[in-house]
Amino acid sequence: MTTKPLLYLEEYKLKQDANDYGLADELWDFESFKRKLQIVVVRYDENELEFDMIGVSCAIANVFRRLMLSEVPSMAIEKVHIYNNTSIIQDEVLAHRLGLIPLRADPRMFEYKANETDPPSALDTLEFELKVKCTRKNKDSTEVTNNENMYKNHSIYSGQIKWVPIGNQATIYTEAAVGPIDDDILISKMRPGHEFDIKLFAVKGVGKDHAKFSPVATVSYRLLPDIKLNRSVAGNDARLLQKCFSPGVIEIAKDDEAYVKDARYDSCSRNVYRYPQLADAVTIARVRNHFIFTVESLGALKPEVIFVEAAKVLKKKCRMFLDEIKGN
Repeated sequence: MTTKPLLYLEEYKLKQDANDYGLADELWDFESFKRKLQIVVVRYDENELEFDMIGVSCAIANVFRRLMLSEVPSMAIEKVHIYNNTSIIQDEVLAHRLGLIPLRADPRMFEYKANETDPPSALDTLEFELKVKCTRKNKDSTEVTNNENMYKNHSIYSGQIKWVPIGNQATIYTEAAVGPIDDDILISKMRPGHEFDIKLFAVKGVGKDHAKFSPVATVSYRLLPDIKLNRSVAGNDARLLQKCFSPGVIEIAKDDEAYVKDARYDSCSRNVYRYPQLADAVTIARVRNHFIFTVESLGALKPEVIFVEAAKVLKKKCRMFLDEIKGN
């Protein structure tokens, strides 16, 4: 029976196995790697995925994190042509704000734009427009407190951005399939006389060029906590021990004795070392080859699709690297 590779957390420092700093890779053995590698889905919501990647080094885990953040493409507004903007927002601030609105368009259906100066085409560009004007609903009204009753278009939201099909796009896509993911993103507050006349052009890109192209809100990972009780802890000490850890990690049994229920969601805060009577009762560690990933998609691609696309990007990079080696 093999023991788990642990990284121990002491009060002021980390403790590792002798001659092991947790950073050096083992000698590569592909068959051993295949046996150890596991992907376990723990939780899946509509746009959020939590899964465990087991049996890999931190280098491989970090590769997937960086690829999902920076090299899986998405569609985002790149060019903003402002024909009229009489709002209080400066043109450049408005363009930046519009560029950050996430779009529902599937980037796999589009090509990268070959040249920035090329005219937009149905294969590489989505065109939108925002034409709105704030007006007074009733000029004779004396009400001055309810904007909804006084003004029309006093708040401009992302749902007011309209898609303008290019070429045959109308036969392939629908407005709901390519427009903003959320219709309630506030763009600007308006008053009578304020007006927008804007054209927007969305293209395919990657997060390493600009954060607006990242398909995720965030991707993070952490090592699996490993908590062991070295001795029996009961009574008031058990309740104190419970408060030292995240909710659900330590529970109290019927005999008033503490036990480890689920170490997974502990934050490894080391609060237990504040109490001398408990400092020797617990061993806190993290499993060095067990990573807990959380992927939060913006909505254009499902989180599991983003992970698969990241694997495809990694595969392509590896092939390119091998071709370079063989070419030399």
